[in-house]
Amino acid sequence: MKTKQKSAGGSLLELVVIVAVALGLALGIQAFLVKPYRIPSESMVPTLQVGQRVLVNRIGNRFTDPRIGDVIVFHPPKGSDTDTCGDGNRRQGQACDKPTRTRADVNFIKRVVAGPGDTIYVKGGHVYRNGKRLHEFDEADLD
Repeated sequence: MKTKQKSAGGSLLELVVIVAVALGLALGIQAFLVKPYRIPSESMVPTLQVGQRVLVNRIGNRFTDPRIGDVIVFHPPKGSDTDTCGDGNRRQGQACDKPTRTRADVNFIKRVVAGPGDTIYVKGGHVYRNGKRLHEFDEADLD
């Protein structure tokens, strides 16, 4: 019985093909299925810690709308990360008076606390939706 011996060139080519396929799969998965993110700020503590890495499902929100309690990743309107509106005017602590058409380059990772038509506000460290206190989102309960 005769066995073929692989040449050094054939082994190198096989290694290159394997690495290229693995890299292509990794990039494809990240582009369409799941994407890793790092938590940049304390806004999600204690659920998510600063510097923690999370994998985000990129398919789910393409077919369904976010529900209350979901944690989502999105690009906010331009100026959201600097407390300015799209026109560059400072609006610290206030909503912009006109919609901003462009998006910021940063990602926000936030929890959905209300849906369309709901009214929310924070009073004394407690979150209220439609006039009822939401205990699961209380700042005092998160310590």
